[in-house]
Amino acid sequence: MIAVEAIGLGRVYEAKRGPPVRALAGLSIRIEQGEIHGLLGPNGAGKTTLLKILSTLLLPTEGSAQVLGRDVTRELRAVRSSIGIVLGGDRGLHSQLSARETLHYWAALHNVPAKETTSRVESLLQRVGLLERADARVETYSRGMKQRLHLARGLIANAPVLFLDEPTIGMDPLAALDFRRLIAELRSEGRTILLTTHDMAEAEAVCDRVSLIDRGRLIAVETPATLARLLTQHERIDFVASETVAARVGSQPGVSKLTKLGTPGSYRVEVADHGALSAVLAHIVGAGVTSVRTSAPSLEEVYIHLIGDRGLRV
Repeated sequence: MIAVEAIGLGRVYEAKRGPPVRALAGLSIRIEQGEIHGLLGPNGAGKTTLLKILSTLLLPTEGSAQVLGRDVTRELRAVRSSIGIVLGGDRGLHSQLSARETLHYWAALHNVPAKETTSRVESLLQRVGLLERADARVETYSRGMKQRLHLARGLIANAPVLFLDEPTIGMDPLAALDFRRLIAELRSEGRTILLTTHDMAEAEAVCDRVSLIDRGRLIAVETPATLARLLTQHERIDFVASETVAARVGSQPGVSKLTKLGTPGSYRVEVADHGALSAVLAHIVGAGVTSVRTSAPSLEEVYIHLIGDRGLRV
């Protein structure tokens, strides 16, 4: 079953000065039920706009979208009852309430049965690591703690579809690791999750598929591993050699880039296409180099090759 589908979505923001801003430009996407799908893109790519349209917070200028078969512009109540959304920041949190009070408040808004509320709240506080600070006011929380509370708030209604906008922003590495474990648990429960991120490692770790978005347009939809294979023409060879040998390697046909690495005498070359890899390797070995390692580009490098480095957090 298709959990989320957008067809030709467009969204234009009228600017007070200057021409209108097109945040989405005919974007189409399909997400299977039970899938964890990542939206990757630089700031201003249209990721948050897409999430807001799918969660009924924003109307599209053109196109259509459905969540679990329900139209996001005509069946708002049905869509809202089937989704949980985390937009981050301070929105949705009351600074004078505690985490426990916050979750009880949102449970009431989502019509969670009273007999289930307390156990669900306590379970979520434990799940996101806030149980020990559950009665402290939110205003005393760090940014990462607030983000974990946002996650719990998004899960309070036990919705089958979750929209998460930069869910680990502000979290320390251990909290981010706990988040990834939580995502794995939610997958095992059959939830569908659409998340936006700038973090390539996070996308590789938790997503079944990722969509690369730039300037409101969809560039590619693939698994993280497949996206890496799209750029096998940029495979890397790391080697240790003298500066003279490295210069000769860098001038070989098929080499697109030579980079000096941090360790003395260490270099990296990128080949322009997969067919050139063997020839460049043969030249390196023929020059007497014995320390050689090849590797495929990471998702981070795929992204930069396809879109360019425009403020991406790497």
